Amino acid sequence: MNEERFQCAEAIVELKGGLVHKRRIEKRYRVKAIDKWIRKERTKSEAKLISEARRKGVPTPIIFDINDYEIVMERIEDDLAREVINGAISDKIGEFVGILHKNRIIHGDLTTSNIIMGRDNSIYFIDFGLSFIESSTEARGVDVHVFFQSLGGTHESSEQLRDAFIKGYMRTFPNASQVLKRVKEIEQRGRYVERK
Repeated sequence: MNEERFQCAEAIVELKGGLVHKRRIEKRYRVKAIDKWIRKERTKSEAKLISEARRKGVPTPIIFDINDYEIVMERIEDDLAREVINGAISDKIGEFVGILHKNRIIHGDLTTSNIIMGRDNSIYFIDFGLSFIESSTEARGVDVHVFFQSLGGTHESSEQLRDAFIKGYMRTFPNASQVLKRVKEIEQRGRYVERK
């Protein structure tokens, strides 16, 4: 496998063989000591939430090592969900998001680009860089809203995919109806802001 390197907003991601090295980059506008502390804490938090999601039954990459600013994890091969998504995949994604939310894990960047359809036909959730623990309906609603927006932006049959997601989500998350009601409110807020 060839080595590849990507720069994201928060990190540099290097693919080396069967491993992913994700290293949080220095932010020069921050005081150096504070920047080090923030990067260290966010790296620890991301690794912890990836592992916690996996323990609760949501497929994520296996973490092999973590140091101050870097996580070394399994490389998941194959297609991004945005390239292959259909009703069955969207339903399964909804099911897994329900499990995350039931366990108070907010992904924070829930898009079809942060979900991989693996070669073993498993769905893997990646990039927990913005994840956090929260039990509010608002945080869960924003998570689902972001996913729905990613469907609307990249997929022709977004309504069917959205309905399939809802079915899966309602199967695994007891308070799904409250969250879905909040999603509608968030969408209304967005439309109100656009009209102003």
